Amino acid sequence: MSPRLSFIPPQLPSLTDQPPDGANWLHEVKHDGYRTMLLVERGTAIAYTRNGHDWSERYPGIIASARKLPCWSAILDGEVIVQDAHGVSDFEALQAALRSQPTHLILYAFDLLHLDSKDVLHRPLVERGAKLLELVTRNQDSPIQFSEEFIGDAAAFFRACAAHELDGIVSKLATSRYRSGRSKTWLKTKCFAESELTLFGIDRDRKTPKMMARL
Repeated sequence: MSPRLSFIPPQLPSLTDQPPDGANWLHEVKHDGYRTMLLVERGTAIAYTRNGHDWSERYPGIIASARKLPCWSAILDGEVIVQDAHGVSDFEALQAALRSQPTHLILYAFDLLHLDSKDVLHRPLVERGAKLLELVTRNQDSPIQFSEEFIGDAAAFFRACAAHELDGIVSKLATSRYRSGRSKTWLKTKCFAESELTLFGIDRDRKTPKMMARL
């Protein structure tokens, strides 16, 4: 009997100002949600967060769908999101759905690390993607969807995503293997600039409530 599957820390993209160009890169929409590692084995399924916490109870629809995938075992990497009326991921709506509407949650799967007792994370990305597409159905009502890839003019794809007010794009080297941690073979380009603020101090009187800041 093969050993039980275990959580694999995810591969993380490095931030870049401009998307890479060339035929060796695949590009995807960057979804604004919660990174999720989905483990399927022997008719059961577990959803792990980016840091390895079990959030299966928060994703009942996704877990139920994962149990029905046509495989003995699998590890899918993806992003749990909620889409607005235009198909754009909405992080605030995701927070609300986690509290009261878990059926609105969707997992966009973009990588496959294991399939039917075999690790495939050392295979090229294009091969893993092809296997993932075979595994995940194109049923629009399914809470597990395949994250479509774009091949071609990266700059044009990025401009189109910005025009639709998407979060950004992720570009991946087609021949790359899956490696946990920050990577240069996965690059993310944000459609909107992020700024960091440094809080030096707060001058308040005794009537001002205590303030908390997340930096």
